[in-house]
Amino acid sequence: MTTLLEFREKAKIFLGKYDIYIFPLLKFILAIITFLSINGNIGFMERAKSPAISMILALMCSFLPINAIAVFGAVLILAHAYALSLEVFAIAFVVIILMFLLFFRTASQYGYILVLTPLAFAMKMPYLVPLSMGLVGNPLAAVPVGCGTVIYYLMQYMKLNTTILSGTGKESEAMKQKITYLIDNVVRNREMLLMVIAFAVTIIVVYVIRRMSIDYAWSIAVGVGAVVNVIVLLTGSMIFNVSLKIAPVLLGTLVSMALVMVLQIMVFTLDYSRTEYVQFEDDEYYYYVKAVPKVTIAVSEKRVKRISSQRKPASAKKKSGTGKRPAANSPQKD
Repeated sequence: MTTLLEFREKAKIFLGKYDIYIFPLLKFILAIITFLSINGNIGFMERAKSPAISMILALMCSFLPINAIAVFGAVLILAHAYALSLEVFAIAFVVIILMFLLFFRTASQYGYILVLTPLAFAMKMPYLVPLSMGLVGNPLAAVPVGCGTVIYYLMQYMKLNTTILSGTGKESEAMKQKITYLIDNVVRNREMLLMVIAFAVTIIVVYVIRRMSIDYAWSIAVGVGAVVNVIVLLTGSMIFNVSLKIAPVLLGTLVSMALVMVLQIMVFTLDYSRTEYVQFEDDEYYYYVKAVPKVTIAVSEKRVKRISSQRKPASAKKKSGTGKRPAANSPQKD
């Protein structure tokens, strides 16, 4: 724990000095990963799939607000959907527009969560997002988390059903069949709805508990949130008749909980052994205050001591060595 606290303090100092360079670099890295992930999963349009396009868009995003990554990512998804079929483009366009209207209206400050949620699904750690956002965010974070979940399932559906969605036939019948198939499997996807509900409930539960005035509230919130996430997923899978693999859910939740505990140490660490209770009053109220000090650690500073390599000249050594000490018993001349 001491190592993590020292790393946190050093990171604060480093970010304070070089934030003007670090944050654009982080946005560039997040943007290039996002665009390459989109092109790697649903790269149906060759021009939009070009790494040069991803590089240019990522460079633009490094100097723009974080929400620009979500906007350019949506444009890439729509471009690939259009290359797949017109029906897919129409459904994807309506879904993305509705999500963006809800997102920018309610929780535009969480643009990075909208981008990170599909990436968390791709890395098989989606439960990390609701647990961490319950700690560092508020219930409005459920909106970008839900929108990111929908985007992930939309891309997965396009990736796994390329043959059906790009099939040809009679124009009227093929169009009607594709639209019906898309609505049933994208908009009414039960597994996707279950994930959105579970993540929203987890965020709210973690947020409510970590706001309580109890000892170790953040640690308790993470543990309870992980349990609630598993219970909601397993219960919902029986209600919605969704087949979920229990082992990946449990393992993913445990790994996510461990990572969130590390995040808690990095952003919020209290020393409950030195808790103080203060009471004071004014003309209208009597106040009971619980004060818990933060755990702080001094960062050790490295001091470089320069040792001079200069040596006395040989002549000085000879002069200093020619003198003889008088013997102890030798008589001294007056």
